[in-house]
Amino acid sequence: MRSPHMAPRRAFGKLRRGLGESLRAPGNTFSLGLAMARERRAAFVGSFLALCLGVAILTVGALTLLSPGGGVPERYQGAPVLVRSTQDAAEARANGRFLEAAPFSPRRTAELTRQLAQLPGVRDAVPDRAFAAQAVVAGKVVGDQERGERQGHGWSSAALAPYGLSDGHPPRRDDEVAVDGSLGLRPGDRVRLRTATGSAPYTVSGTVAGPGYYVSDERAAQLAGGVRVIGLLMEKGAADVRPDVGPGAEVLSGADRAELAPARDAKTRWIGGQVVGAMAALAAFVTVFVVASTFAFAVARRRREFGLLRTVGATPRQLRRMLYGEAVAVGAAAAGAGVLLGAVFAPALGGVLVDAGFQPEGFTVRLSVPVLAATFGAGVAVAFAGVWSASRRAARIGPLDALREAAVDDRPMTGGRRWTGIAFTAVGLGAAVATGTADPADMITFALVTAAGLITGVTLLVPALVPPLVRALSWPLARRAGATGLLVREGMLTAVRRTASTVAPVLATVGFVVLITGNTQTSAHSYRTQDTVSVRASGVVVPDGTPGITDADAARVKGSAPLPTVLYGRSPLQAAGIEPAAFQDVQSGLKTVAGSLDRLSDPDGLAVSESALRALDARQGGTVPVTFEDGRSARLRVVAVVSDQSAPYEALLSRGTVRAHDPSALADAVQRTGAPHPVPGTREISVAAHAGSDQAEEDRLVEVFTLLLVGLSAGYTGLAVGNTLLMATADRLPDLRILRLSGATARQVLWVVAGETVFVVGLGTVLGGLVALPSLLGIRAGLSGTLGVPVELIVPWVPALGAIGGCLTLALVASVVPVRFALRGGSGGART
Repeated sequence: MRSPHMAPRRAFGKLRRGLGESLRAPGNTFSLGLAMARERRAAFVGSFLALCLGVAILTVGALTLLSPGGGVPERYQGAPVLVRSTQDAAEARANGRFLEAAPFSPRRTAELTRQLAQLPGVRDAVPDRAFAAQAVVAGKVVGDQERGERQGHGWSSAALAPYGLSDGHPPRRDDEVAVDGSLGLRPGDRVRLRTATGSAPYTVSGTVAGPGYYVSDERAAQLAGGVRVIGLLMEKGAADVRPDVGPGAEVLSGADRAELAPARDAKTRWIGGQVVGAMAALAAFVTVFVVASTFAFAVARRRREFGLLRTVGATPRQLRRMLYGEAVAVGAAAAGAGVLLGAVFAPALGGVLVDAGFQPEGFTVRLSVPVLAATFGAGVAVAFAGVWSASRRAARIGPLDALREAAVDDRPMTGGRRWTGIAFTAVGLGAAVATGTADPADMITFALVTAAGLITGVTLLVPALVPPLVRALSWPLARRAGATGLLVREGMLTAVRRTASTVAPVLATVGFVVLITGNTQTSAHSYRTQDTVSVRASGVVVPDGTPGITDADAARVKGSAPLPTVLYGRSPLQAAGIEPAAFQDVQSGLKTVAGSLDRLSDPDGLAVSESALRALDARQGGTVPVTFEDGRSARLRVVAVVSDQSAPYEALLSRGTVRAHDPSALADAVQRTGAPHPVPGTREISVAAHAGSDQAEEDRLVEVFTLLLVGLSAGYTGLAVGNTLLMATADRLPDLRILRLSGATARQVLWVVAGETVFVVGLGTVLGGLVALPSLLGIRAGLSGTLGVPVELIVPWVPALGAIGGCLTLALVASVVPVRFALRGGSGGART
């Protein structure tokens, strides 16, 4: 006789086999994942937004980085072919320095000019000689110029520009000059021209329809240094040529001429590239973080669902494949939306980057289909990377998990995660110790490793840290009369994974904000402090709307006026010509390791920093070959070595030697030690103000860069907080309704939810501050040892409090508002 229970068993067996066979087909499993993603689309809102924004930022970054620069400089747009010097060019742009390549020697300039002028189709070969020049009208400097700008040229160079003579005649004598017509001067007018040595009277011979001051070629040869560019003027109808110019030179034509943009434009573009690249890298990292946390929390919520699928025959591989299907659905939709957003906003962002100083004038972003396709693929790949860990956890769920009723997280963290977290934390602590003794070049790297290691390690360990911290910090809540505090405490302890999922992004937000802003502000303040205490002067005279301070103006102020230049050799050196006695009187912190600066009075004397001595592979008392700004070479004797910490320049030599080889050099500042004296085209500021303004533009760019990174990281992790709490709140609604049925008022339920949210954000804030502290302490110790001055640790309270307030506001909105609406809809007007 058959058992009455056999029929249901056979039916269940057929169902199990049928579902199992259906799930075994890879396409069916993948389709199931797509269907579940559509069904649970509300749960993936956070992942969708994170991926969409991440791909948008990645698209904008890639389009910006791969777009050409600001175009061909206007001064060279009239020459279809240009030959430039590439001598020491790689070394001049290495290690974050943006120096010009070494000039051609006078002999090489003459040979190249003659060789290029004889080429078929070439009408003329013009060596471009540039020097500092500015008009002085009625005792006032006309037209603001940036520091180091060179607007003076020989008349032959005017043919390299697209504009020509608009009135009058070219300059023929040494006291004639052709000027920009916008200055309001007319041929025959008298004007004083301010050059490196001082101002001298000139007669306006003519005007041109563009910027610049053009003197005779003979006069330009006296005022300018060496030649770096030779322009070729072609006969009408002649094709461009690509002559063989030999080593140390390069031929540029067409769009390649944009590479002749000034070094300051290249530096601006490099900084912009760093900003955009860092934003893209941070976006990718945080996107993976948000997607991984979303899917991990979703797996924890769907434990019984996965257990049921395992019961009806689904294998671990099939569960992983199903989650990959969900990731494809979310990733494809988000990546497509992100690519469209990036393509729309990239051109506008290009203008913003120009206005902010991160790109040179004339820069535009160009759309590229291959770049858009690549960023779309990267978005889908990021989605797969984010779901990988969650899929492994889902694959470990067994059939019996479908029978679980309790929601207690009995094992919120695996052993592998624990040991990985310990390893990252150890790496971070080790890097913090190394930061205090590292070289200045490696200090920031160690600080970033410290922060990345500690933030990653503690984030991984949060599930293990939450229970003891909650018990310790919430003990006063349990002691208070009433059930609200007890419910807050027990709710966090019962749902450890939910609590940890909310704490982790807050931790990352606060950690990133405190670390990035604290490090930049502490570093900037320490260097300003060192510059202030190492200079003994009554004030500092600086240029005001002029490219620098002339010799004549510097002589009117008692003090030290170093003359900056560049020495080329084995390694390009940023050098300065000084008067040894005046320089040593002002630079009270200068430490001479070997030799004496007094010997710099010799024309062939050279003092170098310790690092420069190693780069030159030289020794104190030996000689080193160098090339000056005029292209001439000589051997200088190392008469002194100064410490790296106290040296304001990499090399020092006599002021007379610099002036003899760099006719266009201008002083950047005069440290005044005597009575004040007004000088046209200058202004005086305090030593402390000069220490802050010396790198003011770089500090401004770094500050903007910091704010962008802080805003990006805070926005992303805030998104993770809101998404996690929205998902958690949806799961808690049945429990909260039970509280209402047990006699709790709606206000009490809301207080429980709000109290738990505030406590969790506070816990994340404390942990975030603690993980950032070792990095800040390490950078302070390292800077103090390197600079030899006490360094104040600056805690960025304003951005930190802003990040905390933003996380708290978003968390409260994401947790309290849905509960309030749910209770209002389900209470039927219950008492409050």
